[in-house]
Amino acid sequence: MYLYAATIFFSAFLLFLVQPLIAKQILPWFGGSSAVWTTCLVFFQSVLLAGYAYTDWTTRRLAPKKQAWLHIGLLVASLAVLPIIADVAWKPSGDEDPALRILGLLLVTIGLPYLLLSTTGPLVQAWFARTFSNAVPYRLFALSNLASMLALLSYPVAIEPWVNTYVQSWGWSAGYFLFVVLCSTAAVYGLRSSTVPVDVAPSRAMPAAEAARDVSAQPPTWSALTMWLSLSAMGSVLLLSLTSHMTQNIASVPFLWIVPLSLYLLTFILCFDSQGWYRRTPLMLVGAGLLCVMAWGLHSNEITLNIKIAIPLYCAGLFVLCMFCHGELTLLKPAPRYLTTFYLMISLGGALGGLFVGVLAPHAFNGYWELGIGFVLVALLALIRVRKAPVYALVVAVGVLVFTAVQSGIYVKEKLADSLTIQRNFYGVVRVKDYGDPKTDPEAVRSLVHGVILHGEQRLDPARKMDPTSYYGPASGIGLAIDNSQEGPRHVGVIGLGTGTLATYGRPGDRYRMYEINPQVVDIAWYWFSFLQDSKAKVDVVLGDARLQLEREAPQGFDVLAIDAFSSDSIPAHLITKQAMEVYLRHMKPDGVIAFHVTNRFLDLPPVVRRIADEMGLKSVIVSDEPSDRKDRFLSSSDWVLVSRSDAMLQKAAIKAVAQPVDSKPQWRLWTDDFNNLFQILK
Repeated sequence: MYLYAATIFFSAFLLFLVQPLIAKQILPWFGGSSAVWTTCLVFFQSVLLAGYAYTDWTTRRLAPKKQAWLHIGLLVASLAVLPIIADVAWKPSGDEDPALRILGLLLVTIGLPYLLLSTTGPLVQAWFARTFSNAVPYRLFALSNLASMLALLSYPVAIEPWVNTYVQSWGWSAGYFLFVVLCSTAAVYGLRSSTVPVDVAPSRAMPAAEAARDVSAQPPTWSALTMWLSLSAMGSVLLLSLTSHMTQNIASVPFLWIVPLSLYLLTFILCFDSQGWYRRTPLMLVGAGLLCVMAWGLHSNEITLNIKIAIPLYCAGLFVLCMFCHGELTLLKPAPRYLTTFYLMISLGGALGGLFVGVLAPHAFNGYWELGIGFVLVALLALIRVRKAPVYALVVAVGVLVFTAVQSGIYVKEKLADSLTIQRNFYGVVRVKDYGDPKTDPEAVRSLVHGVILHGEQRLDPARKMDPTSYYGPASGIGLAIDNSQEGPRHVGVIGLGTGTLATYGRPGDRYRMYEINPQVVDIAWYWFSFLQDSKAKVDVVLGDARLQLEREAPQGFDVLAIDAFSSDSIPAHLITKQAMEVYLRHMKPDGVIAFHVTNRFLDLPPVVRRIADEMGLKSVIVSDEPSDRKDRFLSSSDWVLVSRSDAMLQKAAIKAVAQPVDSKPQWRLWTDDFNNLFQILK
C-alpha cells in the first residue's frame, strides 16, 4: 500500500511542478503574457485527458500483465526526451499564432513524460483495487491532489527564488527518472500480488469476490456521465475565468493565479477524502449568496475597485463553488470497477472547460464574458441538482439563476456601451474610451485601457492633441531623457507602443522605432489615436517581441531607448535581465540613455535595474515625477530609471536637478535569463 501511495504522491508532485517550470522557460519567448499560462493549462488538461483515456482503455481491454509491460515500455521510452529544456528553434518570429506554437512546443518538450505522469493516479488506483480487493481507492485521489498543491505552492517559495531554470530542468528530469523506477516497481509488484489472473483481460476472467461485486455494481448511465462531465467542466471554467478576471480587471498582481489554483486543488482534496467534508445544504446556501454578490460585482465599482474586498470575495466564491462541483462529483462516484471511466469523464470535463476559456473565448468573444457565462451555468447546474428538493430550495435556485443572468448581462452591456472599440486576442482585452464630448468639453480625452491598466491617452482638443500625457510628461524621466539628448536628429527606440504617446517628442529629422507584440494595439494606435501619423518624426512600428527583434537586427544607434512594458500584470522579465541589457547596449550610442519605466503598484523594480547596471559598470538614477502637485490632470505619477554608459547625459542640469540614486538591494540576486524572482520584489 505504501508503494502505491508513494508512487501516486511523487508523480502528482512532479506533474504540477513541471507546469510552472516549463511555463517560466517559454514565457519570455511570448512577451511575458499571462495568456501563456492559460494556454499551458489547456495543454496540461488536454494531455491529462489523454492519460486518463489511456488508463481507462488499458484497464478495461488489456490483461494486467500486458498493461504493466506496455506501461513500463513507455516509461523507459519517455526517458529519451530528458532533460526537459525547450528548443530555441520554437522562438516565434512575430507573425504566427502564439497559442498553436506554445501547444506544439509543449508537446515536443514534455508531451510523453507528462502523459505518463497523468496516467499514474487512476492507473495505480486500479492496481491498488486489484491488489487489495476490499480497499476503497478514492482516498488516493485526495492524496494526489495534496501532492499537486504542495508542488504548486513550493515552486515560487522554495524553488524559484534559489535555483535557476537550467538547474530546475535538470533537477526535475532527475526526479522523473526516479519516478520511472518507482512506477515500474509498482507495476511489477502489482503483477506478483494481484488477485486477478495477470494474463487474462478483466472482462473475461476475475476472482469470485470481485465478480460478485461487479454484478451488483450498475454501470453509469448517460445522465450520470453527462453530470460528471458538466460538474468537472464547470470547476475548470470557474478556475480559469476567475483567475483571468482577478488579474486583468481587479489587480495586476503576479502570482495571483497561485491562490485560485491552490483553492481548486484543495476542494478536490477535501471532497475526495474519506471523511466526507462536503455538506450540500449549508454549502449551497453560502454558494448562492456568494454567487449573487460576485455576479453583481462584475459591474460594481464598489467591489471591482476595492482590492481588499474583491480578491477575498472571488477567492472565497471560487472555493465554495468548486466545493459544490467536486462535492457533487463525490456523491455520484461509481463502484471501483468504473473508477477509470469516472476519472476519464472528470478529465474530459476539465479539458473542455480549459478549451472554452483558453482557446474558444479569446477568438469568439471581444471581452471577458466567460466569467458571467460561468456564473449562469453553475447556477443552472445547482438548479438541476436540487430539482427534487422542497419547493423553497427550487425557488432560491431559480432566483439565483435569474439574478446572475441579469447581472452578467448588465456587465456586458456596460462594457460595450462606453467603449469606442473593444478587442480581444491572445494578449488580452483592450478598450478605447472617450471621457467628455470633444465638441463641448475642452478637456475631453481618449484612453486606451487594458484591464485596469492605462496604456495611454490623448486629448481630443485639436489644439492640444499632441501634448504628451499620462506617464510621459516633459518632467518625467523619459521626457527629460529625450529633450536632453543630442541637438541634431535623434533616434529613439520604444519597447511597448501603447497609444504611441512618445512620438509627440518627435522633431523633423528624428526617427522613432517602436516595438509592439500585440497586433491589435498597433491597429488601435494608428486608427483611434493620431500620435503616430501627426508626429514630425519618421515613425516605424515593428511587430513582435522586442527582445527577439532586437537580437536579430543590426545595431540601431539609439540616442534613447524606452523600455515601457512593466506596468501590467504580465511582467516580461526577459526584458529586464543582464542578457537583455547587453542586447540594448549593442543598439545604443556611446552616450545613449536606456530608460526603464518602473511605475508599478505591486512590484519594486528599480533595485533590479540598478543591480544589473552595477554588475555591468553602468550609471543609473531614478526620476520620480509627481504631476498631482500641478494643475495638469492629464499627467500621471511615474518612475523612470535612466541607465547610461557615462555620466554625460545623467549629469545634465535638467536631469541632475530631479534625479535620485536608485535604492540598492545588494542581497538581491542578479536577474539573468536563467533566473528572476518576482516573489521577492512584491511590495
